[in-house]
Amino acid sequence: MTSDSIALPAAVPPPRRPPIPFVAALVPLAAGVVLWTVTGSILSLCFALLGPLMIFGSLLDGIRQRRRETKRLAAEAEAAWTRAEDELAERRRQESARLWRRHPDVARCLTAEPLHEDLPVDAGTAIVLGCGETPSEIRLTGGDDERGREMRRRAVLLDDAPVVVALGRGVCIRAPRTIGLAIARALVAQLCLRYLPSRLVLAGPLPEGWSFGHARSGMRGAWSVGLGLGGEAASAADSVIWVCDQGDAVPDGITTVIDCTDPTDATLRTADGDQRIAVECLSAAQLAELARASAERIGGAAELPERVRLAELAAIEARPGGLAAAIGRRIDGDVVVDLVADGPHAMVTGMTGVGKSELLVTWVAAIAATRAPEEVVFVLADFKGGTAFDPLAGLPHVTAVLTDLDEEGARRGVESLTAELRRRERILAAAGAKDISDPAVRMPRLVIVVDEFAALLQEHPDLGAVFTDIAARGRALGMHLILGTQRAAGVIRDALAANCPLRISLRVSDPADSRMVIGSEDAADLDGGPLARGIAFVRRPQDAAAGAMRVALTGHDHLEEIVTRWSHVERPLGPWLPALPTMLPLDALAPASAGEAIIGLADEPQRQRQPVITLRAGRERGFGVIGGPGAGKSTVLRTLRAQDPTAFTIPSDPERAWDALGVLERGETAASLILCDDVDRLLAAYPTDYALAFADRMEQFIRAAEGRGVVLTAGRSSGTATRVLEALPERMLLRLPTRSEHLAAGGETATFLRERPAGRGHLAAREVQVAWVPSGPDTPASDGPASEDRWHPERRLIGIVGNGSGRLLDGLRSAFPGWEVVPAGPAAAAAGEGEPGAVEGTTGCIIVGDGESWQRDWTRWQRVRAEGEILVIAECAAQLRTMVGVRELAPYARPHRARAWRVLDGRPPTRVVLPRETEAG
Repeated sequence: MTSDSIALPAAVPPPRRPPIPFVAALVPLAAGVVLWTVTGSILSLCFALLGPLMIFGSLLDGIRQRRRETKRLAAEAEAAWTRAEDELAERRRQESARLWRRHPDVARCLTAEPLHEDLPVDAGTAIVLGCGETPSEIRLTGGDDERGREMRRRAVLLDDAPVVVALGRGVCIRAPRTIGLAIARALVAQLCLRYLPSRLVLAGPLPEGWSFGHARSGMRGAWSVGLGLGGEAASAADSVIWVCDQGDAVPDGITTVIDCTDPTDATLRTADGDQRIAVECLSAAQLAELARASAERIGGAAELPERVRLAELAAIEARPGGLAAAIGRRIDGDVVVDLVADGPHAMVTGMTGVGKSELLVTWVAAIAATRAPEEVVFVLADFKGGTAFDPLAGLPHVTAVLTDLDEEGARRGVESLTAELRRRERILAAAGAKDISDPAVRMPRLVIVVDEFAALLQEHPDLGAVFTDIAARGRALGMHLILGTQRAAGVIRDALAANCPLRISLRVSDPADSRMVIGSEDAADLDGGPLARGIAFVRRPQDAAAGAMRVALTGHDHLEEIVTRWSHVERPLGPWLPALPTMLPLDALAPASAGEAIIGLADEPQRQRQPVITLRAGRERGFGVIGGPGAGKSTVLRTLRAQDPTAFTIPSDPERAWDALGVLERGETAASLILCDDVDRLLAAYPTDYALAFADRMEQFIRAAEGRGVVLTAGRSSGTATRVLEALPERMLLRLPTRSEHLAAGGETATFLRERPAGRGHLAAREVQVAWVPSGPDTPASDGPASEDRWHPERRLIGIVGNGSGRLLDGLRSAFPGWEVVPAGPAAAAAGEGEPGAVEGTTGCIIVGDGESWQRDWTRWQRVRAEGEILVIAECAAQLRTMVGVRELAPYARPHRARAWRVLDGRPPTRVVLPRETEAG
């Protein structure tokens, strides 16, 4: 860092001599001579003497002024030099302090804890070898006199600054053994105080008392520093601090040598030259105290065992009311945490691959090893693949395992925990107890362990409120949370974190996560090497700082021992009811009350109930069912029809559906239950005007129906079918092919499951499994093929409007051989054809023509309208309005299926079926 230069005062110039006022002195002299000449008085010559007197006075005044100015300039110059000296001293002090902050020795590391840069230690890392003169960055300008030159010479060097060199391959200290070891202790202490074990390690062997927390890291990527004594080679290390006798040869590769007999006057030899320095020394007692304090500060992570098995940890005595468990080992013994005393809830953080799942497995196994299933049970939730808790599945304490592979089961399980809260509250209230530790309450503690809590919230964000509720009320109810997550910041909310005083953190990537969990950045400072896997920092409420431990690993044999120990104990029931069955026979349910029809079984995990839901046709308007192919829509109707044989089913055939709706509108059926399958497909089979009319009639019937229940099914909620479905108060959502269709039908994102079983859906915010009845010859009269209204002429004069008159004429002649069948048109009228009885032996006359032909034969058309019978083929629906004058929609008739509308005496048209011979190809 450079600073502005210091400007030195310039040399003080001598004051200028004042000028002699010769001109001013000549004026009185000339005036006196002139007066003497004019007046002749001798006194006039006295006036002339004033000129010399004035010159003399001016000279005296100039001398006085010069002396005063000289004193003033000298005082100002001295003040400027004093300011320059003060500024130079302050700049030297600031620069020296800055250098010591940047390169602290042991004394200054203890005065102010050094800042740990997140940079690796390497050969270029600076090390402070002592105190001495170093070049200064202060620059002086001006002051070209001797005083300025002397001041510039003093400003070039700092005489009390750290002497710094690059660590390189190491340092050689040549001194008497006592002094050499004291200097080496100071250098080792300096490095260990300035750099964390993740950056620097001490390679052994080391003398007793040198065991800083850096003594053995096992973390790859850290720079190793070894110690060489008496020429004996140190273990393989990147840099070595050699302690040699005076006069010994300098080891190969070492370019920094300290020759010392007096620590206050040592010689530093480098490739740049020699320099006198004062070196720092530490006694053995001072080093031991620093090593102990350093190990405590870094948590002892570097001194941890490389591997610990759960079976090797000391057995923990089961304390009544507690859940103490040994889960790891640190340098001073086993680590014991009590989820009750240290909790009631715990937070575990760690990146992928650092041993978080192993820690959770060990924790559960350690508790299960000392506690019977009637004392504690576990619910395990794995949201990172579903296999983390497989080793624990055989423990009798484990009542449920939730995974992200079963999204619906996971959601149901978490929601059921709310019901478990209420159940435990009721038990405590009935026993008159304040919390679960009361002897009157015989209820096991429930420990909920979640691996990847963030993934659970990402898939089901609304479930965060459930965990917050458990965290707030779980202590008294004996419900405990162990939440594992890769990150804590931004995932675990403050309300939840405040109730998780027991904190454990393995390695994390973000220092903010480490600070949030354990109050320091130690977990972020861990190296990412394989030997760092399983190192965790534990902080309990009573701990001033987090301590490091090696997580114990749980072997399969140890788990088998736990299972064997509790094999005589019956596995307790889970905290919630089993999931709904995928197949629910109607016969397996109790019969419904009179006037009710069973729909299926509902699941209410929040209340721990699975009630039978029914439809009270006549008192409830019914509901709509939306589902994709094979989702179970028809099963709903079949189940309802099996319980109410009088149910009226709207046929799937468009013509019969139109007629069936008319029957309902006219009140010609007493059925209280109306069923219609695939209403969207039915509406799609109609032309647009008929589809709109059918939907409007259906909607009006549903809204106005009293004493009847309507159940409709549809493949999707879109188009015209939406109006009909919205007329019903509720809808059941079965499986749909895509999430977008599920949302369009009114479902929520969280309830969409592509693999939902057939007959499983949501009705009134509850999951429902529809009751099933076997399919059979189930063809109710309203849905089967009704007797068709075959056309038989009722008048002797028949007028038919239809296209393709030639084919139609041939078909009618074949179907009615006793009738006269003629085409319409002026030519036929002129020939007298088409008159009833015109042809001998005929029953009547059938005149066939399209709209244009009848327009040309208008007279006979008017006679047909007045006296005869009119048929309009279904393909000529427009002619029904233009030729016959019918304004309202006629009963739907399928085109190209020998369908026609009959009009008699101006009455509304009716649909008839023509003989097959007349059907268009």
